[in-house]
Amino acid sequence: GYTYAYHGYWAKDWTAVDPNYGTAEDLKEMVEVAHNNGIRVLLDAVINHTGPVTDKDPVWPSDWVRTEPQCKYNSYESTISCTLVKNLPDILTDSNKEVELPPQLVEKWKAEGRYVQEVKELDEFFKSTGHPRAPRFYIMKWLADYIHDYGIDGYRVDTVKHTEEYVWQEFKDVCDAAFAKFKTDKPEKVLDDAPFYLVGEVYGYGLSGGQFYDFGDKKVNYFDDAFNSLINFDFKWNSKESYYEDLFKMYSDKMESDMDGYGILNYLSSHDDGQPFDPLRESPIKTANYLLLSPGASQVYYGDETARKLVVEGAVGDANLRSNMNWEQIADNQAILEHWNKLGQFRRDHPAVGAGIHQMITSQPYVFYRSLSHSGFDDQVVIGLDLSEGEKEIDVRTIFADGTKVRDAYSGATATVEGGKANFNTETTILLVEKQN
Repeated sequence: GYTYAYHGYWAKDWTAVDPNYGTAEDLKEMVEVAHNNGIRVLLDAVINHTGPVTDKDPVWPSDWVRTEPQCKYNSYESTISCTLVKNLPDILTDSNKEVELPPQLVEKWKAEGRYVQEVKELDEFFKSTGHPRAPRFYIMKWLADYIHDYGIDGYRVDTVKHTEEYVWQEFKDVCDAAFAKFKTDKPEKVLDDAPFYLVGEVYGYGLSGGQFYDFGDKKVNYFDDAFNSLINFDFKWNSKESYYEDLFKMYSDKMESDMDGYGILNYLSSHDDGQPFDPLRESPIKTANYLLLSPGASQVYYGDETARKLVVEGAVGDANLRSNMNWEQIADNQAILEHWNKLGQFRRDHPAVGAGIHQMITSQPYVFYRSLSHSGFDDQVVIGLDLSEGEKEIDVRTIFADGTKVRDAYSGATATVEGGKANFNTETTILLVEKQN
């Protein structure tokens, strides 16, 4: 890093909302509107580093950060006890030494008239938790405030593998306590009894490794016990190399065995992966099918659903991935957006799609089912891909008994199961079959 990041990603003050995004009140309103529409909100949590050192942003004290060496990424130690990149100071997350507030924050808070309040809250936090006034615990306190004050539902945790793994269990405990206090203090704003959610970015982690990430000289299980889920960096490669069935079966088997009780977050494009699945957006329908119909959770990056190209003339590096939303092209991409909408809504309505057991019914035509039974909840669907247009008959006997009225959520067409088969006449090549209510 050399300057303030245009993406607003590097922190100067963990307690303040970047004015480019809006105000604290704007954030509060956004969370409330999202919750009122059944949407949970995750923010990004960074404990590993501060923003870069510039003329206007002097380096934090040496008992807070290190500025060298730079990470080499060839071992556990050379991935953690080092700076992520040049000029991105690394928080001393392994230190238990008690430190004073950085003078930059003291000066800023006094100028804003909130120094006394911030210090009072810090005193209360350290007294109630018993944690030392070490750098990582200051940041955990500041991040926990967004849970209690705004009611966010989870964190996507950044640069997980660049920080000692025990830090994340400490962070989980702080988050859980803040979420419990939020539920006690503001019961009218509680959505349900779901726990606080943590998904981790262990860069390079893939489902193929099971619960472990391999540093070369050491393997670490980040699911034990801090994270509910990790971002799956295998997915884009698996999608490029595999036909639907091979991918779906492999993921279902893995999730039901090595990963039982834990989750993965699949993606095909993101803000910092310079090798996205389909950078020119030549196959946006196929992209949706892979991402939204695969076992595991799905991360839709802005513009996936509208075919925003990830190659931009004049852009360098990650700037290609972070261009403006292609609002002006949506009118011409309605069919693409509608496809993403339908698959996304079907996935939302049927947890079996992402969390159920996968089983192929027929290879030609390609039809499969997903089935989920958990704690008294049951959900089953049948899906067909690459089908013929017009009349089509699919085998559904594994899931739906004769006489069952079923509906294709993609087209709205309905049918009654006879002889274990359902017949539809649609102009599409996909079927999303559910029991008709």
